[in-house]
Amino acid sequence: MNEPYPSRRHSEKPTEKRSLLERLTDFISHEPESRDELLEVLQDAYERNLLDADSLSMIEGVFQVSDLCARDIMIPRSQMDAINIADTPAEFIPFVLEKAHSRYPVYEGNRDNVIGVMLAKDLLRYYAEEEFDVRGMLRPTVFIPKSKRLNVLLHDFRVNRNHIAIVVDEYGGVAGLITIEDVLEQIVGDIEDEYDFDEEAGNIIATPDGKYRVRALTGIKQFNEAFGSDFSDEEVDTIGGLVTHRFGRVPHRGEKVRIDDFVFEILRGDARQIHVLHVRRVPNVQQQQHRVDGDDEDELRD
Repeated sequence: MNEPYPSRRHSEKPTEKRSLLERLTDFISHEPESRDELLEVLQDAYERNLLDADSLSMIEGVFQVSDLCARDIMIPRSQMDAINIADTPAEFIPFVLEKAHSRYPVYEGNRDNVIGVMLAKDLLRYYAEEEFDVRGMLRPTVFIPKSKRLNVLLHDFRVNRNHIAIVVDEYGGVAGLITIEDVLEQIVGDIEDEYDFDEEAGNIIATPDGKYRVRALTGIKQFNEAFGSDFSDEEVDTIGGLVTHRFGRVPHRGEKVRIDDFVFEILRGDARQIHVLHVRRVPNVQQQQHRVDGDDEDELRD
C-alpha cells in the first residue's frame, strides 16, 4: 500500500513506510504543513478504529469554530423570544413559562433597543417580595458584531462568565442572539438547548443574502411544500439525508452539491451527519446532479 502522507523528516528514505503512530507523533512534535493534511491523518486514524467518531467530530468542530462567525449560527431576530420592559410581570410570566428559556433579552420601545438580560430564576422573587423591580434586576447586555469569530466569542464567554450575547449589524440594529451553547454545539454536536429549533417553522429560515438556512432534519415533504420542489421521500426522509445520499458519504463543511434547481452547501455537520445547510435556488438547470466547483455556478463537474 502506498504511503499517503509524505515524510517530513529529510533523513528518511522516500520509500520508507511509517506507522500511523509515528505519523501522529511527527505531527505533534512538528508544526503541521496544512490543516487538511492533519485532518487526513485524523480521518485515517478513525478509519483504522484508533479514534472514535465522537472524538473525530469534536476535533473537526474545533477547526469549524475558528472558521465560523456569529452571523453563521446566530438565532435570527425574528426567532428571538424577548420581553418588553413596558409589560408587567403578570403579562410576561406566562410567556416565560411557555418558552421555558433560562435567559431573555429585554427591550424598551423596540427590539433594536435591548436594555438588559433577564434570568428566569430571578422571577421567583416576584412571588416572594412585595416590591418587584424588573429594571433593577436586569443583567448587563453583551453586544457583538456579526463578524465576530466563534473561537474569540467562546473565549470571551468563558472569561466574562456570560452565556448570551446580542448580535448587531453594521447599523447598530439587532440582528439576532447567540448563546454559549450554540458555540459549544459546533464542537460537541447538538445539545438539547432552549433555543434549539423544536418547531417545524424554524426548520427553514430566509437569510438577507437570498439563501435559506435549512435544518438537515427538515422533512422532504416540508421542503417540497416550502420551495415547490418534487424530491422523492421513498429512499430518505430528510433533506440532509437526500444530500448525503447524493454525495455517497457524509460531506464536510463548505462542500456543495447541485441537485435539480438547488445548490446545497454544508454549513454545519460532523463525521456522522449534516446539521445545517445553506440552500439557494438556481433555475433552469438542465442536469440532475453536479458538484459545484467554487462559487461559479457555470463551472460544474460530475
